[in-house]
Amino acid sequence: QVQLVESGGGLVQPGGSLRLSCAASASSFTFYSMGWYRQAPGNERELVATISNRDGSTNYADFVKGRFTISRDNAKKTIYLQMNSLKPEDTAVYYCNARLGSIISLPRDYWGQGTQVTVSS
Repeated sequence: QVQLVESGGGLVQPGGSLRLSCAASASSFTFYSMGWYRQAPGNERELVATISNRDGSTNYADFVKGRFTISRDNAKKTIYLQMNSLKPEDTAVYYCNARLGSIISLPRDYWGQGTQVTVSS
């Protein structure tokens, strides 16, 4: 199993920046693809960004392209989400995700508790 702990959320004005961190306890961190998801009140959880465990490739939701950057530090077993040019509609609880692939079963997902990001003036 893997435990995930997010940090870095808070209150920021529109146009501001935040950097979220997610520290993983997994002994084999590189086995996991990692990602960030978010969920606003009344909405479904949606994908923000992912980063591969195999080649480091990334993908982003259209609504964050050009503003957010996901990265991983395998030595620190940590992923980051740099968020710039924040908008009020970015307000949500942001969740760290670890996905473990398998050839004999469906992928297994592990989730952090979430960190609140509020963008408001």
